[in-house]
Amino acid sequence: MKTLSTLIFFAVFFTVYGLVNYYIFTRGWQAMPLTGGGRIWYLIVFLFLALSFIAGRFLERVWLSHLSSLLVWVGSFWLAAMVYLFLAAVLFDLLRLTNGLLHFLPPSSLDAHGPGRGWSAIVALGCTLLLLLGGYLNALHPEIRRISLTVAKPGMGDSTLHIVAASDIHLGTIVGRHRFDRIVRTINALEPDLILLPGDVVDEDLAPVIRENIGESLRLLRSRYGVLAVTGNHEYIGGAEEACSYLEAHGVHVLRDTALRLANGVTIIGREDRSIQQFSGRKRKPLSVLLAGVDRSSPMILMDHQPFGLEEAANAGVDLQLSGHTHHGQLWPFNFITRAVYEVSWGYVKKAGTHIYVSSGVGTWGPPVRTGNRPEIVSIRLAFSGTGR
Repeated sequence: MKTLSTLIFFAVFFTVYGLVNYYIFTRGWQAMPLTGGGRIWYLIVFLFLALSFIAGRFLERVWLSHLSSLLVWVGSFWLAAMVYLFLAAVLFDLLRLTNGLLHFLPPSSLDAHGPGRGWSAIVALGCTLLLLLGGYLNALHPEIRRISLTVAKPGMGDSTLHIVAASDIHLGTIVGRHRFDRIVRTINALEPDLILLPGDVVDEDLAPVIRENIGESLRLLRSRYGVLAVTGNHEYIGGAEEACSYLEAHGVHVLRDTALRLANGVTIIGREDRSIQQFSGRKRKPLSVLLAGVDRSSPMILMDHQPFGLEEAANAGVDLQLSGHTHHGQLWPFNFITRAVYEVSWGYVKKAGTHIYVSSGVGTWGPPVRTGNRPEIVSIRLAFSGTGR
């Protein structure tokens, strides 16, 4: 079953990837001059860009090197460029089709082989490059999202708990040690009582993390009650056992369908990612089982990477759930898709007595670019009051 689902996934991915690239390529080919050597260079450059990400990811697994990193970086930017070049090509084709019906512009100005073809390609390429540059700079500068919440349960000696959460870091080739060091400094400057990492701490392949010794940066995270994490789908894509062992060896305690009671009486529940069944054939434990031995009169915080079935936490009496995974689309207009798929694509909601926050994440997957939203580190001031829900 695992092999079949993997084959189906890759078949769909490569089909869509190939068709989108072919569509972009043909529109660019039509815009190139018919004479001279421009088309040959266009073919060579386009094939390099289109194949870089796939080649780089494969090469990382067999020969981690500066070449594999270069290919991944180039290919990652191309993934974002694909989106906007595709949208530009579709827009141009729709405009040409509409003009064929309404005749509001001279036909030659929109002809795929007409004199305006070069200018339309230059405009599309220029706008795409500006979007990539802006999105890259945006991705490098996460904002601090500050939230104050109250739980109607007592804390043992603490009236408040300051949580700093950073989901979807995606440590690897793109989010390397230099960038992560900045994230660590930002988190530590907030002086948290507890640091929570709700999944996708590591990107698919652990080798780049080991090569850059990013584990030493993980050790620098400081908080009163330590650093806790859960698995995300990317830990499972790259190998959950190896990723979790690496995190544990460098000061991050990974909660894998377990609950941990802190010294202040707060219980942190960490669920395995939903993808555990797809990649291992095992099922994660029901939330009711994880809470079987938990004192429900004390505050309970749940980390569950993918924000599906939010009512489960509310029905179980969890006080706060933290999730990530969605990146809130990361690239516009994908945020409209994540809004349609998830009850909460990003932000805060309260269901019954349960506070729920879905983070857009601090890192990026694929393109090192964010055009649909800001990356974020979430600072939560959790106040305790009362004697129960």
